Amino acid sequence: MLARLLEDEYGLDDVEIGMATTFNRDLELESIDLVTLSGLLEERYGGRVNFAEFLAGMEFDEIIGLTVGQLVHYVVTSLKAAGAS
Repeated sequence: MLARLLEDEYGLDDVEIGMATTFNRDLELESIDLVTLSGLLEERYGGRVNFAEFLAGMEFDEIIGLTVGQLVHYVVTSLKAAGAS
């Protein structure tokens, strides 16, 4: 999804993305890009993954330092929790 966002919005198709990649510093994504990513996550996972809620629980500095790995962990945890209920 992230690679799709980077390609669709910025024409970037050769960006290396790893678990330690940050959305702000490394990928230089802006808040509108996070909104777009939130929509992609909702499209894929429905209400089981609420990225906006995840971000709402963070301080500004935490959002600036958010990594792909943190998002992956959140998605996996959310899906497991949704499957258990």
